[in-house]
Amino acid sequence: MDPCPFCNIATGRAPAIIRAQWPDTIAIVPLRPVTPGHWLIIPRTHVTDATTSPDVTAQTMYRAAQLAADIEDPCNLITSVGPEATQSVLHLHIHLVPREYGDGLPLPWTPQQAAAELAGH
Repeated sequence: MDPCPFCNIATGRAPAIIRAQWPDTIAIVPLRPVTPGHWLIIPRTHVTDATTSPDVTAQTMYRAAQLAADIEDPCNLITSVGPEATQSVLHLHIHLVPREYGDGLPLPWTPQQAAAELAGH
């Protein structure tokens, strides 16, 4: 088995709840969704992050945008580059996180935090 969990899911060697799939990309339910309807959009090709292959990243974001348009709800589309930026699996993935007012789900930053940090520098 490949050491990359997303490669194993993409090739059918590991289980996942697959919500959509294309020849180049799959959309799965993460192990710990943060809201109902939270999906991960993952390229079948192993690329470490969004900077590794702009072409694969663009295609994966295109698929994420298609899904976001289909759900017709407010959402975040989030990807991280590197563990320091909260990337937990070193295989490109885009979180589609449906949102609603008052859902209590904070992003890892707020405008107030950024302003305070900038003022302190």
